[in-house]
Order: sequence, then C-alpha cells, then structure tokens
Amino acid sequence: MKKRIIVSLSFLLVFSLQIDGQTWSVLKRLTWDGCGSFHPAVAANTGSKVHVVWEDDNAGQAEIYYKRSTNGGSAWQSRVRLTWNPGFSKFPSIAADPVIGIHIAWNDNSPGNYEIFYKQSTDSGSSWSALKRLTWNSGGSSHPYITADSGSGIHIVWTDNTPSNEEIFYKKSTDSGVTWSGLTRLTWNIGQSKIPAIAADTSSGLHVVWYDDSPLNWEIFYKRSTDGGDSWSPPTRLSWNNGISTEPIIAADATNGVHVVWFDDSLGNWEVFYKRSTDSGSSWSALMRMTWNMGVSGNPFICADSGTGVHIVWADSTPLNRELFYKQSTDSGTTWSGLTRLTWNSGVSENPAVTTNPLSGINVVWYDNSPGNFEIFYKNGK
Repeated sequence: MKKRIIVSLSFLLVFSLQIDGQTWSVLKRLTWDGCGSFHPAVAANTGSKVHVVWEDDNAGQAEIYYKRSTNGGSAWQSRVRLTWNPGFSKFPSIAADPVIGIHIAWNDNSPGNYEIFYKQSTDSGSSWSALKRLTWNSGGSSHPYITADSGSGIHIVWTDNTPSNEEIFYKKSTDSGVTWSGLTRLTWNIGQSKIPAIAADTSSGLHVVWYDDSPLNWEIFYKRSTDGGDSWSPPTRLSWNNGISTEPIIAADATNGVHVVWFDDSLGNWEVFYKRSTDSGSSWSALMRMTWNMGVSGNPFICADSGTGVHIVWADSTPLNRELFYKQSTDSGTTWSGLTRLTWNSGVSENPAVTTNPLSGINVVWYDNSPGNFEIFYKNGK
C-alpha cells in the first residue's frame, strides 16, 4: 500500500505543475493522528497566513484542533488542541477578520444537547481565548457557519430544532467576538430548514443560504440583510428542481456579487449547480450546471477572491473513487474554466473547503483515508 501511495504522489508532482493557468502544489498531509480527522475548514488572512481547523477523534472523542502556516502553506506549525470538553465537539467553521483575528464556531453536546460554542484568537492564531457558549436552547443547535465582515462584525448561522422542526438561527458580534447579540430566528417554515451558510459583502450586506423541504422536496433558499444583520428580507427560493437540491455554500465578491453552489440529483445523477446575483441578492441569474460527470459530483465549496475570481472545489466519484476537482471563473461567474483534477489518491477524498488570499493564493483542505484512516490534507494553487 505504501508503494502505491508514493507512486501516485510522484505522478501528482509531475502532472499538476500548470493546469488552467494555476500552478498547484503537491498535496500536503496535515495530520498523523491514527484515529480519524474530519470536516476541515480553512481561512486566510494578513500576509501569507493560512489557518485550518477540524474535528479529531485522537483524544478518544471528537475535539477541535487547529493548525496554521505563516508562509502561504509551504510549511505548517504543530497542531493546537482547542477543546477539552466532556462531550463531542463537531463541525467547526472558521473565519478571518480584516485585521489579525481568527474566529471559530462549532457544536458541542457537553451541556446534554448540542449547543453552539465560539473561540477567538486576536493574534492570528498564536494564542486563543477561553471558549464561549453562544446558545442555551432546549433543542439541538448544530452545523454553525461563521463569517467576518469588513469591519468588526462576526456573524454565525446554524440549524436548530428547538421549534420542533429544524429552523435557521443567527447571532452576531459587533466588537470582534467580545460580546454577542441575542439570537435571531431567520425561518418559520413548514418543512425542515437545514445546514445554512453565510457570507458578508463589503457594504454591510449579509447573505444566507440553506436547503429546505417545505416545497415537498429539498430546494435551495436565500435570505439577506442590508444592515449588518439588524433586519432580514423574506426568503427567496433559488431552485425549482425535480430532484433533491442540497448543501448550498455562498460567497460574496469584491463588487458585492453573490455566488451560490449546491449539488442536485434532478438529472438522474448528482451534479454541481451554480447561481449568482450581480446586485447584492436583489435578483438572480438562471442556474448554471457546472458538471457533466459519470460519477457523483457532490459537496461543492465556493469562494471569491479579491478581484473578479470565483473558485469552486467539489468531490467526484467519476475516477471510480472520490477525488477532488476544481473550476474557476475569472469574470465574476459569467464564464467558467474546464474542470481540473486536484487529487490522485488511493483512498477517498471528501468534503473540501477553499479560501483565497492575494499572497497565499487558493487554499484547499479536505479529509482523505488513503493513509488507512481519515486525515486532513492541503493543496495550494497560485
């Protein structure tokens, strides 16, 4: 098995120097835990710093760990354990603010049911605050998604089943995570509203997406705030498909364009779809199909860079096992490149996340069981 992995990695080194105008590094393994490392999230901030957080079973139960690079992903510091809780700490999300703050949210069942917790670093990951509990709900609060705006605002959305069915809730801090508002309920739907994502634009706008089965099948919905989360629009339905539309991710670009991806089985096979707004969410384009693959294309992740670039990474089973693929637009989502394959691994590559920074480039993380158990891997494109 070791020989097979070494051969595939050396092939990767030769093959992936230049593709679609991007120079891609060889993959880097970030964990050697021997248990299971899952659900990585990534953020990049000042200079060439890249920050990764994930859940890990190394301590005998799921805890949150963190690792950073200060040179654009070339080298990585030792991991830092961020939680020591009696329960399970799962599904971390990470955001970098405009200065040097790093903000992490996750869900933890130490209180007896899953609640949302938060931790911050004010020195770009060198040290960390004590954890803060953000929810005290009778139901389960799970799958938080965190973002930072262009000022000192930090914003979190999550799924909560306290109202007897799953709904989307929101909370914000206006002082970089020091204090937090009360919670705001964003949905009152007859169906289940699940696993939201949030993005902040440069004009006090916030954009939230989730998937919802209120129309009797799972569809993508959207909601926005134009005043930093003080008030919210009615929901907008973004998909009208025959099949299941699920797990949307959202990004806002430098010109306040909004970009959404999800995966959908309406065509008899799971494919990745995309939709955009060029007016901060007031109106939306027709949907665009991003993949035409024989296998399952799923778990897409999207981010926008500081210019007109938009980047999508997803996992795809077309190569007979799950591998990662990449697509980019250089004109704010008007046109798209052909797909680029990012991994050639003996195991399964799952749940990618991607972020960009002018100095560190395109930063991709995922988890992969090629070493015999799931570990966290990283790749960089410039």
